[in-house]
Amino acid sequence: MLLYLHGFRSSPRSFKAQLVQQRLRERGLGRYYACPMLDVSPARAIEQAEAAIAAARLSAPSDRPLAIVGSSLGGYYARWLGERHGCPTVLLNPAVHPWTDLERHLGEQPLWHGGGSVKVERHHLQELLDLRVDTLRHPERFYLLAATGDEVLDYREMVASCQGARIRVIEGSDHGISEFADYVDEVLDFCGYGHADNAENAGETRETGQAGTSGEETDNKDGGNA
Repeated sequence: MLLYLHGFRSSPRSFKAQLVQQRLRERGLGRYYACPMLDVSPARAIEQAEAAIAAARLSAPSDRPLAIVGSSLGGYYARWLGERHGCPTVLLNPAVHPWTDLERHLGEQPLWHGGGSVKVERHHLQELLDLRVDTLRHPERFYLLAATGDEVLDYREMVASCQGARIRVIEGSDHGISEFADYVDEVLDFCGYGHADNAENAGETRETGQAGTSGEETDNKDGGNA
């Protein structure tokens, strides 16, 4: 299963989620896609993700690996889940310390898609802290896409938090990674979701390069910041 985790106030209707689903269908792998509508409670959101993983393992053969793609707050959840399950994990402009970011969003917050709202409560901040992963134990299983033009989060903090992982720093762009169509194929390849008739292995493309920007991959094993 490829599990996509959307961001704060977002939904399975986000353009990146829909693009991942569309591209999987084009590759003959649409049946492996899952994207639950995540609860505002981080603890509940993790329960939903774990339930989706468990259901997939019960209902489908394991001919494809578990892989996780998370955007923004969903990237924060993906970091925790990826460490727990030891699977290929892609982080798209992930939140690094959301327990402080969301403190200014306490109370009712409108959803981006379909109307309605969610209520952020103070105990949700502690739930976020409970999911904190300071250091990746197996960074080679992670792929970070971080945009220098992110207007919400600092890409430098993202890079610093993913030492040893495969990293692509995108020059410019924005929090939503408007050019995600340019990167979705390499994301799926990293996750082990090549075309249905190809025997690709998860993480086959996890090679790293030298530090760079403008869409170049970087190897952050030496602790340098991009």
